[in-house]
Order: sequence, then C-alpha cells, then structure tokens
Amino acid sequence: MFIAKLMLLGSGELGREFAIAAKRLGCEVVACDRYARAPAMQVADAAEVFSMLDGAALRAAVEKHRPDVIVPEIEAIDTDTLAALEREGWRVAPSAKAAQLTMNRDGIRDFAAAELGLETSRYRFAESRKEALAAGQAVGLPCVVKPVMSSSGKGQSTAHTLGEVGAAWDHAVANMRGDRPRVIVEEFIRFDTEITLLTVAAADGVHFCAPIGHRQEGGDYRESWQPAEIGAATLQSAQDQARRVVEALGGRGLFGVEFFIAGERAIFSELSPRPHDTGMVTLVSQSPTQFELHLRAILGLPVAPIVPAGPAASAVILATQDSDAFGFNGVADALATGAELRLFGKPRTLPNRRMGVALARGESVADARRRASDAAACVRLRYHD
Repeated sequence: MFIAKLMLLGSGELGREFAIAAKRLGCEVVACDRYARAPAMQVADAAEVFSMLDGAALRAAVEKHRPDVIVPEIEAIDTDTLAALEREGWRVAPSAKAAQLTMNRDGIRDFAAAELGLETSRYRFAESRKEALAAGQAVGLPCVVKPVMSSSGKGQSTAHTLGEVGAAWDHAVANMRGDRPRVIVEEFIRFDTEITLLTVAAADGVHFCAPIGHRQEGGDYRESWQPAEIGAATLQSAQDQARRVVEALGGRGLFGVEFFIAGERAIFSELSPRPHDTGMVTLVSQSPTQFELHLRAILGLPVAPIVPAGPAASAVILATQDSDAFGFNGVADALATGAELRLFGKPRTLPNRRMGVALARGESVADARRRASDAAACVRLRYHD
C-alpha cells in the first residue's frame, strides 16, 4: 500500500532529493527545518519552521499534519519525543531506536562494539578536558577527537600530542550541537581507504549497493566515487557487519554504514539511518538511487534489482563566506564538460558550506573522479555587496 504523507525532519540537500523521489511516486511531503526556504521545502507540499530539538514543536507539527511516516533527515532531533510518538502509534522510518542511537556517536559506537561485537577502533568518551587527556593516553596517540553530537565533520580534529588533545577538546566543544559537552576520543586508524556501504532493509530483504569510496577534509566529505575497489572477502565482512547492525536497529529504510578499510579488515566507523552525503554519487551511478531506495523501503515496495551504471563520482561545490546575496558563475562551463550539477538552493552561504555537487560518469573511477572535480572547479560562488 502506498503511503500518502511523509514528514521530513530536516530539509537539506538529501531531504530535497528524497522529496523529489517521493513526489514522483505521488506522495505528499511536509518538510521541516530550523530555517525557512530550506532545500526540501522548495519542492514539498507544506513546510514547518522550528528546531527539531524542540519536542513540543515537533509533536505539534506531527499532530497538525498527521503524517503516515515521520522521516528523520538529520541527527539533531528530540529523539525522546520521537520515541514517544512511535510508542503512541506514529511510524518513524527506519525506527525511533535507530534515530536515538545515531543522534550521538556514543550511542551507536557502544551499540556496535559492546552489544553487537563489531570491530571498531579503540575509543573512550570524555566530558571534560581532563577526561579527554586521560582518554588520549588510553587509546594512544595520534587520536581523533569528535563531538558526540555534530554533523558534516564539525568539531573533529586529530591530535598527535597530549597538548593537542586539549586543543582538540576545545575545538570539539566549540563546534558541537546541543548543550552536551561530551566527545569521543578514538584510536587513529591507519586505513587504506574509507567506504560507505549503503544498506537497505526492505520488504524483500536486506540489499547492498556497491561500496562508495570517499575523501574527506576536516571530517567532511569532498568527493565520493562508486564502486570503491576492495577485496571480495573484505566486502563480505563489511556486508555481514552492516546486515547485523541494521537488523538490530529494526525498521525499513536505507542506512549509510561507514567502514575504514585497512588491508583485509573492515572496521566499523559510523552509521546514518538515512541517505548519506557520499551517496549523492548514486544520482548517476546506479538505479534506483539511494533516495529512491530509501523511499521504496519505507513504502514497503521491493527494491531489487539495484543496477550499476558504471564508474561514477561526485565532487562538492563549497562556499567561502557568509552571505545571503550570492549567485553562481561557471555553470555553463561545468555542464559543457558533460557532467551533471545539483545546486541545492540553500538560501545562505557559510564558509565551507556545501552549496552543490558535480556528478560525472567515466570509463574508470579515476576518469570519473577527474571529470567530477573538473566540473566542480568550474562553478564559483559570486557574492553581491
């Protein structure tokens, strides 16, 4: 049975593509975010502006619009209210449990390592600078320090000395979301590559997309490509771990499961119970896209087969300053390369904020990466005085 009304909690670029997919299958979309004119709001049937951390406002929006499914798109949500709504009979996709455990890195890391026994880096949590220093000594140097609650790599840094651990604590707390001064200090993994394994829990079983490789700067993705080259045994290990964690979290939907690949080891890193930013590449690399897969799983539709379109890559387009008066130069030049563009429609720029992405296919992954990067480099933000 098709579900008529979906409520998005968070309406960024991922929510925008999900809303477009939903409209193509005749769904009604209510887009919610903390600011007006968010990307998904521009293609939705209705919009609500409020902080997702405001439980009363969240409940009021649900009771006003009465969605068939509540679809979280961000981590920063009042998950206690979300869980209460689910207990009362409202459906959350994939599940309120998934949203609760992934809102903060401490929840999903303890769940994966302690409850499921997945291989992870050594880690400790800290709620003060003193505890962070002790955690750095426990896991060993260098180490990575991250806020337990943040997005797009904000607040993440690598410390090579104990003195740098203290500075990393300050950086993490200054850039965290919410009012909870808590960080995860984890072992620095000397990995060969990082992958996102898009894993779909659907009516016709658990399915996997080809692994997506990605490059990050400051903890935030800058380019991604599909397929990532990893050994068959390593991929099987990643798939087995991803299956275990999504089945334990429950519900139907798409999960972005991240792994460090070190030799033949697939080391669990993080998980998002929703479409993943590195999965923007699926807009040109496969059919159905990650957004269509998430939608089909939520609607109870079959998702197989997932058909690859060949080597493909994405490269982000970044802003350089804070402005609400801007435009884009170089769009024609970018399209002339044969690449595709997605400009997100965000109403304001911020330093290093993703404002768009270039997408390209190629004869090989290396060729696709070059094409996407060249196209992204053509597009420049133009700021008005």
